[in-house]
Amino acid sequence: MNGQNFLTDNPELYEQQFPDPEHVAARFVDDLVRRFADRVLAAPRLLDVGCGTGRDAGHLAALGYTATGLDTSLPMLTHARRRHPAVRFVHADLRTFDLADRFDVITCLDSALLYCHRNADLTAFLGRCHRHLRPGGLLLAEMRNGAFFLGNTELLDGTRTRTVTWRAVTYTSATRLWIDHREQLLRRERVWTWPACPRPLVQASAWRLLFPAELRHLLATAGFDVVALFDSPGPRTDPPWRPTAALSDVLSGDRLHLVARRRDDAA
Repeated sequence: MNGQNFLTDNPELYEQQFPDPEHVAARFVDDLVRRFADRVLAAPRLLDVGCGTGRDAGHLAALGYTATGLDTSLPMLTHARRRHPAVRFVHADLRTFDLADRFDVITCLDSALLYCHRNADLTAFLGRCHRHLRPGGLLLAEMRNGAFFLGNTELLDGTRTRTVTWRAVTYTSATRLWIDHREQLLRRERVWTWPACPRPLVQASAWRLLFPAELRHLLATAGFDVVALFDSPGPRTDPPWRPTAALSDVLSGDRLHLVARRRDDAA
């Protein structure tokens, strides 16, 4: 049995599989905005691209942001609207979204940017971000770091198994990663099983592997200045992000964190 969207079709299971009870990801965003915003913002207008279950946008709304979430998954958006009524949620593709608003901040967390597999996809996404940010607005992204795989194979060695219990059912996932060198993709196969499952459910996905210099070039071409590019700390690093933590620009870690500012076209 093949499946593309097992976790996104089951948002509560997704949050059980990837918990964030302390809202580290949202507080990470808030910290970066406070550090790098070009002005003091009383109620920053924020667009969360690839918002998923809406928990990050929901927590940022609770912190005073005027938040909008955008995703392609209708089950995720249905869940998000029910759980986070203070946030506006929009069904759209990150390469083509067209909203009436301009934002102070656009976020793209958990490697959502890397679902842009082709250069044309990346260019389209960055163009949409440029169009929807005010001059001086920030683009914040968190993703896997392509440079990490230059000499590191620890994430590619073997299959990783984990279990999660949801609604009294225990689900087991076996995940393997490998590099598709021709397409510059990190491919993933995740096989799910649970007691009532008649046969394994296979979920396949892939992320574009971007290198730091490549990312800087794409952003410069799209009208952005990179103001911070660092590997740690972050919401998914070990040790995780903490307020006021110093940012490491060694860029050898598994995660890559980006802060870019939209140029003023009139400058």
